[in-house]
Amino acid sequence: MRTFIAIAFASFIFTCISCNTTQEVIPVKIVTPKKIKAKKPKNVILMIADGTGLSQISSGLYYGKKQLNYERFNDIGLIKTSASDNLITDSAASATAYAAGVKTYNGAIGVDTFKNPVSTILEELHDANFSTGVIATSTITHATPGSFYAHVDYRKKEDEIALGFLNGKVNFFAGGGLDHFIARKDGRNLVQELQARNFKIDTTLRANATVLSSKNYGFLLADKGMPRMIDGRGDFLGRATALGIKHLKQDKDGFFLMVEGSQVDWGGHNNDADYLIGELLDFDDVLGQVLDFAEKDGETLVIVTADHETGGFTLASTSNENGGSDYDTINPTFSTGGHSATMVPVFAYGPGSGKFRGIFENTEIYHKIKALTLAR
Repeated sequence: MRTFIAIAFASFIFTCISCNTTQEVIPVKIVTPKKIKAKKPKNVILMIADGTGLSQISSGLYYGKKQLNYERFNDIGLIKTSASDNLITDSAASATAYAAGVKTYNGAIGVDTFKNPVSTILEELHDANFSTGVIATSTITHATPGSFYAHVDYRKKEDEIALGFLNGKVNFFAGGGLDHFIARKDGRNLVQELQARNFKIDTTLRANATVLSSKNYGFLLADKGMPRMIDGRGDFLGRATALGIKHLKQDKDGFFLMVEGSQVDWGGHNNDADYLIGELLDFDDVLGQVLDFAEKDGETLVIVTADHETGGFTLASTSNENGGSDYDTINPTFSTGGHSATMVPVFAYGPGSGKFRGIFENTEIYHKIKALTLAR
C-alpha cells in the first residue's frame, strides 16, 4: 500500500480534551441573520456531517472552545432516515434519497430498488447550467459523495463509482481515493482519462489562485480516505471548501456544492469519542466559513444535515462516589458500533430556508432543492 500523498498546507493538530472531566459551557450568543437578498437561491451548498445526531452536535457545546456555528440557524427540522429495505439506513441509501428523491436499499449508489439509475439533483442542476462540486474527507468515491454523481448497484464497488466522473457532470471535487483512479483492477488510469476531458487533477491542493485556470478541477490527496483530525489532517476540509466555492461561483448561472464531513461517522463506528468530537468540531469550523459566505452573498441556500446517526452516541452523566449520578461531569458513551434509527436534524439558511422546517422524509431534501432551483 502506498503511503498517503503529502498534503501541502499547514497542519492543524486537534488536541482532544479528556472526555471524563467537567466542561465549561460556552455562553450562547444571539445571532441575528442578515437580510436575505433573494427569494430563490442562485447557489445551493448541501453539507452532510455523516453519522451526526443531536448528541454529536451537542458535544461541540462542551468540548469546543467557542460558540458552535450550528447555533446560527433559525430554520431547523428533523429528518426520518429509514431505507426502503431496512428501518436503519446506511449512507448509500440515505445519500441516494437526498440526491435523487427516492427510497432505495442499503448499499445503493444512485439507483432505485430495481437497480435502475435515477437522476440526481447534481446532474439535473448541471444540465440546467449550474456548476457542480463534491468534497469529502473520505474517499471521493465513498457512499455519500458517490451517490450524487454515480449509478452503481453496490457501494463497495468504488472503482466503478469513480467512473461516474467521466460523465462530465462534476466540475470540482476534492477528497481521498487516488487508488480508485490509478491503482484499479481494470488497469485504467482515470487521472489520464479525466485530463483528456479537460480536467486538471492535483494531488497537493496548491492550486489556490483567485481564478483556477481550468473549468474542471479534481483534488486527490490520499490513496484512500483522508487522515483523521487527531492525526493531523489539518484544515483540508476548510481549504477545499473555500477553493470549491471560489471556483464554482464564477458561474453566473449558479452552483451546487455537496460537502461531507465523512469521519464523524467513522469515530462513531469505532466508539471513539475523541475521534468523533475532533471531526465534529472541524466540520463546524467549515460550517461557519460557509455561513459567512452565504450571509455576504445573499443568494446562497445552505442546508446542513446528516445521513443518519452512528454509534448511539450519548452525553451521559458519570457515577459519583456515593453511587448516584454526577450531573456536572460528562461521559460520552455509545450503545452500538453501527447506525441507529433516530431522526437527524436539518438546518437551513438563505433563500427558501423556511421550507426545511418540520419533520419529513429524507427524500424531501431532493424535492425541496429541486422546487427552489428548477421549478418554474
